[in-house]
Formats: sequence, structure tokens, C-alpha cells
Amino acid sequence: MKHCSLSFACFALVVCFAMPVFAAPNKTFQSVETIMLDNFDEPGAFDWNWGVITSRFVDEGFPKYGYVDGMPNSLKEVAEDKGQNAKVLGVQVSFQRKGDNWFEVFPQKENENGEMDSYEVSLKGILTQIDFWVWGSNYLYYLDVLVRDADGRVHSIPAGSLNFQGWRNLVIKIPGWLRQTSSYRSGRESITFVGFHVRSDPGEAVDNFLIYFDNLRYTTNTYSNVYDGFNLRNIDFDALEGGNAQ
Repeated sequence: MKHCSLSFACFALVVCFAMPVFAAPNKTFQSVETIMLDNFDEPGAFDWNWGVITSRFVDEGFPKYGYVDGMPNSLKEVAEDKGQNAKVLGVQVSFQRKGDNWFEVFPQKENENGEMDSYEVSLKGILTQIDFWVWGSNYLYYLDVLVRDADGRVHSIPAGSLNFQGWRNLVIKIPGWLRQTSSYRSGRESITFVGFHVRSDPGEAVDNFLIYFDNLRYTTNTYSNVYDGFNLRNIDFDALEGGNAQ
């Protein structure tokens, strides 16, 4: 009897120690990396480019935007060629009167009719932050980063005031409440970058405002959404050999 009890106890211990091995769920891969969305050094490097829209009361001939030679001095120290071929994206706007003026800088892409449509850039993995360099002209304007979440809603994440002179590196933390994945197959697999939104303080001057952007990038866990069988998520069943419902 004692021998049977001892055998049962040993078996129970083996099961207890073995359970974590067999019952532990598969952990997702961890690969945190920083990805460059656009360093603005090569205009036309993507199948999309940048566009600008403004609110009403914009002065005739504005907005003006384009690529300008240069880069922040802090980035020159780590650049391979010391920034000799570097460029930044610049925007100049002017409005007819003070008030709630705004403009947006956003990716755009040519459609089948040859017209330019806004285009949202997919961002891989689960983001922790977006950072970029911005040149302020010491106007009391405010900058927001626009992203679309996994449920399709656009969110405006504040990046702060542009009331400073020269280059500054802005780091935008992605809030934890922003849904970056969808539990449904029909949902979005990642969030997208929609653009930059710049708005003026109602009492601030509105003539000859300048802003430049450089080194737009984001930090993310690229394997956070990868699981065993991930490649089966978007199979086209119409292309399979098999039967169809009659």
C-alpha cells in the first residue's frame, strides 16, 4: 500500500513539473527596431510623395513646399558623408488673417486617373514612439501627428508647440489606449501614418510661416503580430483547388 502511494506521489510530481512545458503558450518574438519612414534625402524614392493642404483664407500662391539641401547639425556627426547630399522637406504658408488657420503635410499617391490622392503609410508591428526632426520659426503654432488605428479611426497625437528657433528632435510616445491590432480577420493589421497637422494660435502672426522636416522614423516591435500560422490569415480561397458552395 505504501509502495502504491509512493508511486502515485512520484507520478504526480512528474506531471506537475511537466505541465508548464506542455501547457505554456507560445510567446511572440521580440524584435524592437527603429525604422526610417522617410529621411527626405531622395525625392521620388517611394511610389508616393508629399503633399500639403490648407484651411481657407490662405494667401494666393501658397502653400509652397519642396526639398531643400541641408540637415540638422546633430545628424551630420553620424552621417556617412557628413550630410553632403542630405535634404529636408520645407513648407511655407501665409494666411490672409489671424484665426484658426491650419495646414497638413501628408503622403499622397497618384491614382489611375492621374490625380493625386492622400495615401496612408502602413507602420510595421506595435509602435512605441514616432520621432522626427522639425525646424521651428518661433511662431506660436502647434504640431500634431495623425495616425489611423486598427479600427479605422484617425487620432491626433500632440507633438507640442513650434515656438522655437532652429532644429529640434521631437519624440512622440504612442499612447497605450491606441488600438494597434484587431482581433478580427477583417480588421487592420497595423496602424498607418496619415500626416502632420499644424495649426496656428488664434492670436499669432500668420504671414511667412516656415517649417522643415527631417528623419521621420518610428520604433516598433516588428514581430509582435507574428504567430504560428500567421501566413494563413489572408489566403485567397477563390484560387484554391476544391469545392464551392452550390
